[in-house]
Amino acid sequence: RKPGQWQTAEATIRGDLVTVMLNGVKIHDGLKVDRSTGGHLDENVDQPGPIMLQGDHGAIAFRKIRIKPLQ
Repeated sequence: RKPGQWQTAEATIRGDLVTVMLNGVKIHDGLKVDRSTGGHLDENVDQPGPIMLQGDHGAIAFRKIRIKPLQ
């Protein structure tokens, strides 16, 4: 979608594997994330903790955020 339009994203995270859908298109499928990002709070990447959202290319807005535990 064009800049300025709302995007739809869905991320599923199981352990260190991430699957991401963007506007209905799978853009990452089981991507292994084996280290924390530069914005991490601590080194406990395998423990429950806060969810942080960021944008680094200008203004960004989030809406209708839902977090569901995996079954």
